[in-house]
Amino acid sequence: MRILGIDPGLRVTGFGVIDLKNHKLEYVTSGCIRSGTGELSQRLRIIFEGMSDIVKNHRLDHMVIEKVFLNKNPQTSLLLGQARGAAICAVVSRNIPVTEYTALQVKKAVVGYGHAQKKQVQLMVKRLLTLSQEPPSDAADALACAICHATIRNMGDVFDGTSYRVKKGRLI
Repeated sequence: MRILGIDPGLRVTGFGVIDLKNHKLEYVTSGCIRSGTGELSQRLRIIFEGMSDIVKNHRLDHMVIEKVFLNKNPQTSLLLGQARGAAICAVVSRNIPVTEYTALQVKKAVVGYGHAQKKQVQLMVKRLLTLSQEPPSDAADALACAICHATIRNMGDVFDGTSYRVKKGRLI
């Protein structure tokens, strides 16, 4: 299974692609789509086109994106939601299923602590994917989203869903 993780942002959208093969994680690629500053419509176009290129260049089976948390400033949440929408539209237009996780769920799955700092996420992503160096923060968060989904998917395969199930990112 090839999984695309997305850490949405209006200025910088992180992405990371991993493979899940025989219950093992393999790094494929990661990076950032930088839309900079300027007109909102142009920034959203950059995100959409960047995501479209990623989808076109990698045979993806699934996409995972971080849910928006409510900021103190509602305008910031609205702008972030629009960036998420641009990324999601680029992927679902190719009939790729999308799953969403909160930052808390992702950090808990990857680091073991839901309130982990960004540096801890970077270190664990490096370790779990056996990378030679830590990925940039936004790319690490995107890879963490993909790892979270792979972990939950792996648990579902191991427990075959007959007596266990996943609810809100937890095995019950």
